[in-house]
Amino acid sequence: MIELPSGCVKQRDKKTYGVRVTPPAGMLTPDDLETVARVARKYAVPVLKITSGQRLTLLGLKEDEVGPVCDELPFKVAGHYVQACPGNQWCQFGVQDALEMAAEVEKRFSCATVPAKLKLGVSGCFICCAESYVRDLGLVGTRKGWTVLVGGSSGCSARVADVLAEEQSQSQALDLIARFLDYYRENALIMQRVPHFLEERGIETVRRALV
Repeated sequence: MIELPSGCVKQRDKKTYGVRVTPPAGMLTPDDLETVARVARKYAVPVLKITSGQRLTLLGLKEDEVGPVCDELPFKVAGHYVQACPGNQWCQFGVQDALEMAAEVEKRFSCATVPAKLKLGVSGCFICCAESYVRDLGLVGTRKGWTVLVGGSSGCSARVADVLAEEQSQSQALDLIARFLDYYRENALIMQRVPHFLEERGIETVRRALV
């Protein structure tokens, strides 16, 4: 039996697989796109789908194709994903550099060992195009720094995230996320998502422990 990389999911037909890859913060270069196109043509991938989390899924792969496809694609497979808006580099409304912050979040936390999967959103202003308020961890830029959010969910039990701290510098926000993930790792149940953990603990308990 072939050992498949994490992030490969058997499809409805019970025969083929889907592979999710994660462009960092949803950013792509022309070379990336050409590589993906070359791989898709080489393996006759029937469907390519952009996900709600700014990832790319290749659907309909045979079992023996999964490994080679993962090796040839320019992005990592699986991991926690980081969704980001264009931020103040490109958007007229942006007040913080969401792309730079997202790159740091991706580098530090996309492979974090935690009890359950993480979805992270980095928005450069209050319009919140990266859906930061409905992500396990979110950042929203203001003119005074970053607001750090925890415990959001866009699932069937939707939940607006709690504010963990406001007016944080980039380094302060990243440090607070690291401390929160340590706290979550040490106290949550296996497979307990961050929103359920926050509902159980309460934001005031978490703030007292970390802020």
